[in-house]
Amino acid sequence: MRVFLPLLLSVALPALASAQAAAPATGAAVPAGDTATEDAKLRQIFHESDEARLRRNPVEAIFRGDLRYADRLGEYLTPAFEAAERQALVDDLKALGRVDRARLSPVDQIAYDVFKSDRERDLKGYAPGLLRISEVLPINHFGGLQTFYPEFASSQGAAPFKTVADYENNLKRNAQYAAVVDRMIARAREGMARGIMPPKLVVKNVIGQLDNLLAGAPEASLFYQPVTKFPDSIGAADRARLTKAYARQVSEVVNPAHRRLRDFLQTTYLPKARDTVGLSALPGGAAYYEYLIENSTTLPLKADAVHQLGLSEVARILTEMETQKTRAGFSGTLPEFFQYLRTDPRFQPKSAEEIAAGYAAIGKKVDARVREQFSLIPKTPLEIRPVPAFREKTDAAGSYQSGTPDGSRPGVFYYNTYDLPNRYLWGMETLYLHEAVPGHHFQISLAQENTALPAFMRFGGNTAFAEGWGLYAETLYPELGLETDPYQRMGGLNDEMLRAMRLVVDTGIHAKGWTRDQAVKYMLDNSPMPASDAAAEVERYIAIPGQALAYKIGQLTILRLKADAKKALGKRFDPRAFHAVVLDTGALPMPVLEKKVADWIASQR
Repeated sequence: MRVFLPLLLSVALPALASAQAAAPATGAAVPAGDTATEDAKLRQIFHESDEARLRRNPVEAIFRGDLRYADRLGEYLTPAFEAAERQALVDDLKALGRVDRARLSPVDQIAYDVFKSDRERDLKGYAPGLLRISEVLPINHFGGLQTFYPEFASSQGAAPFKTVADYENNLKRNAQYAAVVDRMIARAREGMARGIMPPKLVVKNVIGQLDNLLAGAPEASLFYQPVTKFPDSIGAADRARLTKAYARQVSEVVNPAHRRLRDFLQTTYLPKARDTVGLSALPGGAAYYEYLIENSTTLPLKADAVHQLGLSEVARILTEMETQKTRAGFSGTLPEFFQYLRTDPRFQPKSAEEIAAGYAAIGKKVDARVREQFSLIPKTPLEIRPVPAFREKTDAAGSYQSGTPDGSRPGVFYYNTYDLPNRYLWGMETLYLHEAVPGHHFQISLAQENTALPAFMRFGGNTAFAEGWGLYAETLYPELGLETDPYQRMGGLNDEMLRAMRLVVDTGIHAKGWTRDQAVKYMLDNSPMPASDAAAEVERYIAIPGQALAYKIGQLTILRLKADAKKALGKRFDPRAFHAVVLDTGALPMPVLEKKVADWIASQR
């Protein structure tokens, strides 16, 4: 998951300073004046870097509620854009080299470490051998503008539709989007010439997405939806003009671009796409996968080590599942229990409305207990919505979209009602904990709302922290009064098993030559997840290698740090304080988080 990106304040960082006031500084003591000067220099680097990034990436600004560049989409998939992104990383690291870390405050030392770590890791991705692969794989069913932009432009996403200017800016962005779609085709053609192609199943899934976007009359298009519900502030003349403009753009610009891409994929690209599914089948693929592992986990892990860790976690969770099977009074084998959970009608929702009501009830139950574990509660409201129909077939069971820091747009927990018989009631509590409260909604909103943080820490992040926190949030079920019966607990174990199996399956596919069917079978043999979910999960790992490894790696890191704190502090351990330390500086790379918690433990002693 990528978090999209107010300006860095030129004042001190009071919220962080209070959270870490007792943390020991590294290096020798520094006179206050020297610290203030060095801190100001660092914050100026952050500010200039962030401003430049927003100019290059206008959509990130819109996600923050910053509309200065709202008439632009960004020059994605152009050599100039990629060169500018790489040069920005080089310039940021060069500027950072002029800052004396030892003369920074303890809080800004953390910010320095995060900034440096993030940029060094991103810069690795521009190595020629890696870029040779990544730049010519511009689209899959989880990546590419077509996966999020239609909703973004529909008035149901992050883009605002309050004024005439908002509507006109969207028209301009849509035209640029169509140009990006054409550049996708050009990049894909380059990949064909290099012999670097995606698997056939990925191409087929993207064709299915495009078929959904092209289905029906232009008035049914997501790109037409903004003119079906104008705000009262827009007058009749503007409504009539904009309605014609949107209808014309859908018919003459957006739909033709989607059709060009769809036809190219179907007639030219798909026949040349590969039957293999792992990165190791590509020239240079093994090195690229190794980079993707580090990029997702923020740790220099090897595929074999991750695979073995996954096997050990799967074995541990199977033992816990046996316990819940016995607790439920089921006398058959564990695979038979899995099948029972998949097929018994008592576990299948009767309607989408039942799912919506269930999540609302779970939310109320969590809200009643959450302050026992958290002293920091986000102000951003949370909404619960179904996944939009155009992407529900290939979407996850649940997902989260961040709100704006000022609360004008809520955070959204999306739940999926596609293939309703396979949306089991026993999986709802753990999914809510992960995606909503206290999972992604807390982690992302608290960072965004903390105006004392530099922007890259408020709005940036990494998958290991973000998804590690979401999975860690699932482990708080006892403290929050959930998973009290063996079936809901099996739902929690099923979700944890999913993340453990990801370590095995992702590395199996991309480093050990596993096939799609082999990976799906492994997941069905070791969990009660439905076959449709297993297939969607495996096809996700095939499409975006390495990303799924971050969940379990991040969770295990946070759990280990919590165990360290409990052991060191004994009865003085306060989960609210621990959670504040983990969350109050945004999404940290794992090595930076480890040092921060260690320093906090030392300060509490």
